[in-house]
Amino acid sequence: MTDLSAFADLDLDRTARRGYPEAVYCAGKTAAQVGAIAAAVRARPDVITLFTRAGADHVAAVLAELPDAVHDPDAGLLAWPPEPPVPSGGPVLVVAAGTSDLPVAREALLTARYLGRDASLIADVGVAGLHRILGHLPALRAAHAVVVAAGMDGALPSVVAGLVTAPVVAVPTSVGYGAAFGGLAPLLTMLNSCAPGVAVVNIDNGYGAGHLAAQITAPR
Repeated sequence: MTDLSAFADLDLDRTARRGYPEAVYCAGKTAAQVGAIAAAVRARPDVITLFTRAGADHVAAVLAELPDAVHDPDAGLLAWPPEPPVPSGGPVLVVAAGTSDLPVAREALLTARYLGRDASLIADVGVAGLHRILGHLPALRAAHAVVVAAGMDGALPSVVAGLVTAPVVAVPTSVGYGAAFGGLAPLLTMLNSCAPGVAVVNIDNGYGAGHLAAQITAPR
């Protein structure tokens, strides 16, 4: 059995300290390490644990220890305990510019849900067909925070921010041809947004975007 203390010191009291639990970033960890972490959190069902960026070996290791964990293969994410908490605070809307942005968008969606928010998703509403996002104005304007995942030119967050009163969390994705530079081009576009109220997280960081949106919409 892998000795957890040799590589991890879990922060299981983070929820009590700052309101939100620690997540387990699986990329770069071995399956044995992730499995040992899963075995350790099994004793703390009061703590919601998200396993992000989980590959097939990580998934198998987590499910061996936590067989009822929820696995979303598109998002590369597992959650345990399987049921998200009862929603509180304001609603979060996650928007994916294109179908190729869905993995990052779903990571944001599930993160917000398991951190206790009522979160929903709208997909494939990029600026190449502007009528598509305009067709969702009621949902956009009802949200208390909007997460927008976009690659290519990364223009959608600015468009959304010009239509809503809520803060927009922009997530550049590594989707696009060569000049997108693996997400750098949309990152710079989002950082240079002329629409106020846009916060930008790192490339492909759906977890960070969902977390920030959950904090923005937390009950007061």
